[in-house]
Amino acid sequence: MFKKNSKIIDTDPKKIEELLTRGVEDVFVKESLEKKLKSGKQLRIKLGFDPTGSKIHIGRGIALRKLRAFQDLGHKVVFIVGDFTAKIGDPSDKLEKRPMLTDEKIKENLKNYKDQIGKIIDLSKAEFHYNSKWLSKLTFSQTVELAETFSVSQMTSRRNFKDRLDRGDEVSLREFLYPLMQGYDSVAIKSDIELGGFDQLFNLKAGRVVQKYYNQEQQDVLTISMLEGTDGRKMSTSWGNVINISDEPNDMYGKVMSVRDDLVIKYFLLCTDLSKEEINILEKDLNNKPKETKMRLAREIVTIYHNKELAEKAEKNFEQTFSKGGVPDDIQEVYVSNEKSLVDVLLENNLVESKSEFKRLIKENAIKFNDEVVVDVDFKLNKIGVVKVGKRRFLKINI
Repeated sequence: MFKKNSKIIDTDPKKIEELLTRGVEDVFVKESLEKKLKSGKQLRIKLGFDPTGSKIHIGRGIALRKLRAFQDLGHKVVFIVGDFTAKIGDPSDKLEKRPMLTDEKIKENLKNYKDQIGKIIDLSKAEFHYNSKWLSKLTFSQTVELAETFSVSQMTSRRNFKDRLDRGDEVSLREFLYPLMQGYDSVAIKSDIELGGFDQLFNLKAGRVVQKYYNQEQQDVLTISMLEGTDGRKMSTSWGNVINISDEPNDMYGKVMSVRDDLVIKYFLLCTDLSKEEINILEKDLNNKPKETKMRLAREIVTIYHNKELAEKAEKNFEQTFSKGGVPDDIQEVYVSNEKSLVDVLLENNLVESKSEFKRLIKENAIKFNDEVVVDVDFKLNKIGVVKVGKRRFLKINI
């Protein structure tokens, strides 16, 4: 332990080893980062998200949990909301040009961001910044100077840009600016370490290049392992295979139970606090007791984002709903006026996020009223009953 400027920094070698290996894809430069962590100096750890959606899923939660691990060792976490870079659009791992987000959409997406982040990070001990604070103030002259840090050949050799150019697809100049702006974020907050997904590696290393140009010590980079969604593909909101950290306990529990068996151990490793020794035992149990092992995973994840009592209640409801063919004991109950539109009721009670999602679910025969499939998008409620949305969402209707 080191105590410097009233800050206690934990330099326990075992904790540092865990920090640099569990759920970590790569560290650049590892020797430098290990030296920093053992020095007793409080480091500034940067993590940024562009608010391209209103919800954070547990795949992104892996980076947040790693950020919390740095925080628990006594380091200063610096969280950056990319309200400016969201307008540009991160081209990382994208096969086509991303649309520019409007100020209104960004503001809407940001409404509950801090509450979600606060489920993992101790915000009272963290810095919380919006990168529009500095990026919006850059003059054209300063932007030209920033552009000097990279060459056209460096940009066009980037894999996703190269693939698109080889196909004859358009690549906007604004997309070239994105890694420069993310790199400038590191200059603005004097980052010592930046975390991000493996698909972010080009942008993360850009921070080192830009810092060097501005005569700052270069940040080290830690890339986080990527988490597959419930269907085995990369977890993505656009694919609907996500488990959001703001999901209600019953919904979260049910989604975890739908995860493919071959991903269960990876979820334990990346999304829970269980030790590697415990996970090794669970891996042996998985073949003999797959359901029980997955239920343990669901309990652990719901406990992290809610609490133990709600996790146990969600498990009971899951058993009641899926094993016994019933409905949850704590089903949400609402009173509505006669002939009220079903879509309006579901929107008001957060069972669907939009009318477009409602229409998609109707098309997929995924909405039922009293066990009968709803096929009419203009369905009106005129009697008492139970609405079932998908496999896990229920609502009791009273007229």
